[in-house]
Amino acid sequence: MISIVFGDALLPDGWARQVRVTFEDGVIVSIQPDVASSEEERFGIGIPGLPNLHSHAFQRGMAGLSEVRGPVADDFWTWREVMYRFLDRMTAEDMEAVAAQAYAEMLEGGFTRVGEFHYLHHQPDGTVYADPAEMATRIAAAAETAGIGLTLLPCFYARGGFGGTGPTPGQRRFLCHLDAFARLLDASRQAIAGLAGAVIGVAPHSLRAVTPPELAAVVSMAPDGPIHIHAAEQIREVQACLEWSGQRPVEWLLDHADLDARWCVIHATHMAPPETARLAASGAVAGLCPVTEANLGDGIFDGPGWLKAAGRFGIGTDSNVLIDAAAELRQLEYSQRPAQRARNMFAGDPGHSTGRSLFDAALAGGAQALGIGAGGLRPGAPADMVALDVNHPALASRDGDQWLDAWIFAAARPAVEAVWVRGRRVVADGRHVARTRIDRAFRLALQRLLAA
Repeated sequence: MISIVFGDALLPDGWARQVRVTFEDGVIVSIQPDVASSEEERFGIGIPGLPNLHSHAFQRGMAGLSEVRGPVADDFWTWREVMYRFLDRMTAEDMEAVAAQAYAEMLEGGFTRVGEFHYLHHQPDGTVYADPAEMATRIAAAAETAGIGLTLLPCFYARGGFGGTGPTPGQRRFLCHLDAFARLLDASRQAIAGLAGAVIGVAPHSLRAVTPPELAAVVSMAPDGPIHIHAAEQIREVQACLEWSGQRPVEWLLDHADLDARWCVIHATHMAPPETARLAASGAVAGLCPVTEANLGDGIFDGPGWLKAAGRFGIGTDSNVLIDAAAELRQLEYSQRPAQRARNMFAGDPGHSTGRSLFDAALAGGAQALGIGAGGLRPGAPADMVALDVNHPALASRDGDQWLDAWIFAAARPAVEAVWVRGRRVVADGRHVARTRIDRAFRLALQRLLAA
């Protein structure tokens, strides 16, 4: 058994002082507050690690490359063409190097588990690797190198648009028919078998990429795991869904897909009020990716409507243009303020901390969406912990929930000091323990990918 002591720690029932956390084989065995001085290693402020419920790891390699105005108005659809061109040359080795970099940055930013919405399956010409889960194996290897918890979500992608439209050439590396996807899913289970605490689910990409019969078949392939799907990210998508079905995307899912607590609807940006209320009542999690949604100009999620309906949400880094847990929570709140011309939109009742409310909701919703049960520092849970830097200027003379408010809204430089995943310390003094090696592989991959 290993024990560490936090001067203050956020437990499921609130903040406690002088907290000893004892763990064995990656799992918390006991939590003891108010311990006397001891010889265990000590840290200042302990909080649970956050789940990152939505990532496309390979896109970290193209971060910043789409920030040049094109000949027409730029939006998600023009960004997607840049993404297709970037991945055309990516090898399996490149994927592993870029994913490891993304995962190391996630850990440094306060995330301890990632939901990898994985759709880059095949070789650059679209042919299947000898091992259909070659790329999933690379994702698992990157997660092991970085030390992050992994929920792998192999993505089924078969169509180019609503109603079974044929795919475009840029989508050739994603495409599967149902039998091929079943083989890929089985091989992906083997790919993560050696990772402690790993979870597998399925991700029918979106209603524009699957037909209704394909959606039902894919969901049946993971009877116990999480189910993630993109929906209602862009206005154009909503309009196309209406033309195809007479319904909006989330409305269609609610009427035809039997949504429940296993589902995570990614983005859900453009919902009518009845959709918002019904999706919240289903128990599904809204997978919000505020930094990416702002970067792509997607729109603003209906935060007030979702909170009024007692909806559950978590946060993800999606395109990984910027990786930082506090930045996602801050952007979520800040996106609401100019839209509503009000402040502290996610704080809940009067007197509640916005940072604490955001953190608690993202912890619970993210854990549900990634299939790991309740999150938090408690006996029986994985020893996934973050130590905030008590000496960070933004945290000076703060206490309790004020630390979360300061970390999310006032820390101009990273305030994460140390991170543990299943009891293994993967970040020390604010830096990933394998950062030099991971950086080197990442730089070599980008040199090749971006060569003229």
